[in-house]
Amino acid sequence: MSTNKCYTWHIEPMHAHEQHAIAITGMPVSIQTKFQQMAIVDSLRFGRCLILDGKVQSSESDEYIYHEALVHPGMIAHPAPRNIMVVGGGEGATVREILKHPGVEHVVMVDIDEEVVDGCKKYLPTWHMGAFDDPRVEVLCLDARKYLEETSKRFDVIIIDITEPLEGGPAYLLFTKEFYQTVYQRLTSDGVLIVQSGSAANNDLLCFSSIHKTLKTVFHKVKACHTFIPSIALLWGFTVSFVNGNRDVLSGDELSAELEKRGLASLKYYDQETHLSMFSLHKYLRESFEKDGKLIQDDVPLTY
Repeated sequence: MSTNKCYTWHIEPMHAHEQHAIAITGMPVSIQTKFQQMAIVDSLRFGRCLILDGKVQSSESDEYIYHEALVHPGMIAHPAPRNIMVVGGGEGATVREILKHPGVEHVVMVDIDEEVVDGCKKYLPTWHMGAFDDPRVEVLCLDARKYLEETSKRFDVIIIDITEPLEGGPAYLLFTKEFYQTVYQRLTSDGVLIVQSGSAANNDLLCFSSIHKTLKTVFHKVKACHTFIPSIALLWGFTVSFVNGNRDVLSGDELSAELEKRGLASLKYYDQETHLSMFSLHKYLRESFEKDGKLIQDDVPLTY
């Protein structure tokens, strides 16, 4: 943070030669948890923001864009999602969006950082909107990889909503081929994996292209999409992967009909036209998927 005579500023490095600054008026929370640094700030431009390890995760003004883009393209592609797992998702907004699907029976949210979850419950009520109190929701503050390795449960959809693989951070071993193989084993025969996949900007594609490349070594079909998140100041990537190679994301009239059937026709961001823009990938991104990226493995992880 830095200050001048008018405001305090949150300054986030984007690159060695670039930074993003947000004027803030208050900071209800600033703590060092066991796993990461957490701050909740009130900004003039974006309202309340969650910041982890110095990076804006979501903001009051546009979190619905991120969370609807993350959840619904993959959820709507599953014919009957009932049992769902969320890896991370501390704000509770991912769970909020999942619960909008009428057939959902059980959601297990596994986030390693209990202090972040508790802080979000208290200070970000418009994110979770009471989702933590829904009887279908089970919140576990555990290592998600260990949980998946030990559980016998199987899930229709698993959503990975975690921070980027920062060096020394809590998440970097949740991006590897070995982890995705474990996830695959815990999905049902029509199972869908959804992964927030980092920047989709043309000069910052290592994370997105590496996740895409790694998922393609495990899953039968992998589809990428992206959308712009104003508070993050980046085009942001997501990846939807299918156990059943005959399944795919929906589109056109089929998508519109399914949104209507599930009572999701009035979402704030996601609809048929938005879907088309999300899955219309820029040429530079398609080329990057073909030639760039690294295979992420436990012994050769991707970290920043």
